[in-house]
Amino acid sequence: MRHGTQHADVATAELETALAGGPFHVALRAAITARGLPLQRVQHHLSRYGVKVGVTSLSYWQQGARRPQRPESLRAVRALEEILQLPDESLIRLLAKADERCDPQRPTGRSYRSLVEASGVLERLLAELESPLDGGLHTLGHHELVRIGAHRELLARESHHIVRAYKDGVDRYVAVHHGDPDCAPERTAVRALENCRTGRVRWHHDTGVLVAELLFDTRLRAGDTFLFRYGFEDGTAGASSEYVRGFGFPGGQYALQVRFAEETLPVRCHRFTQHSAAAPRSGRQELSLSGRHRSVHLVEPRVRSGIVGIGWDWE
Repeated sequence: MRHGTQHADVATAELETALAGGPFHVALRAAITARGLPLQRVQHHLSRYGVKVGVTSLSYWQQGARRPQRPESLRAVRALEEILQLPDESLIRLLAKADERCDPQRPTGRSYRSLVEASGVLERLLAELESPLDGGLHTLGHHELVRIGAHRELLARESHHIVRAYKDGVDRYVAVHHGDPDCAPERTAVRALENCRTGRVRWHHDTGVLVAELLFDTRLRAGDTFLFRYGFEDGTAGASSEYVRGFGFPGGQYALQVRFAEETLPVRCHRFTQHSAAAPRSGRQELSLSGRHRSVHLVEPRVRSGIVGIGWDWE
C-alpha cells in the first residue's frame, strides 16, 4: 500500500512538472499515467464527449510523433483536460507554445496561439446561440469581397452565400467574423443585405471574434437551396496584411476578392493555403493587382477542409 502511494506521489509530481514546463506530449503522457487510464479508456471517454480520436493518434500524441492540429483534434485536447482532471487550457497552452517555438515556417500573421484561443471562444459563442458549426447547411458557393481602407485597415467584407439544407426546418445561418489584432468587435456592424435579417449577435473582445445570426423568412426542407447576402463593417484595427478563411468541412466553390483603396496600394500580393492553423503555409502564388479596380482574387473550385488566404506587403 505504501509502495502504491509513493508511486502515485511520483506520478503526481511528474505531472505537475510537465504541466508547468511542457512539452505538450510529456504533459499528456504524465496526465494519462497519473490517472491510470489505458488509451482505450481515454478513447471511450472522448467518444462520450462526441469526439472521435483513434488509439493510434492518442499514442502518437503522447509520444511526440504528431501534434493535434485539426479543429476536431483541438476539441479532443480540451475534452482531455476535463477527462484527465487538468486545469482549463493547460494542455492547449502547451500545444500553442510548442508550435510557436518549434515551427520556423509558422505564419507571420495571427499566431497559432491566437487562433487556438479564438477557436475555443468560437465554440462558446456558438454554444450560446445553440448553433452547430454547419447549422444543417452545406455550402454550394461562397463569394467574398474584402475591402481594405485608406489607412490600410480591414474596412469591411461582404459575402454572397449559396447553401443547400440537408435536414428539415433550417431557418438561419450563423456568420463568423474574426477581426484583425486589437480590433473592437463591439463596434463592428452586421449588415443583412439580401434574403435575411440580423438576429442575435455575440462577440469576444480579446480575440476579436464576432458571431451573428442571419434569419431567413422561410424554413428550408432537406434538399432546398437558398441564396443570401450579408456583410460586416469593421475598420476598428490597425494595418491589415492578410485575409484568411478557414473551412472545417469540404464544400463547393469559394472565391475571395480583396480590393484596396486608391490612396494606399500594396507592393506585392500572394495567395497561400494551410492544412491547419499549426501547419506551415504552402501553395504560395504571386497575384497581380487588376489595374484600375485595385483588386486581387483567388478561386477554389471545390473547397477542402483547411485554410486559404491572400496576403500582401506594404511599402
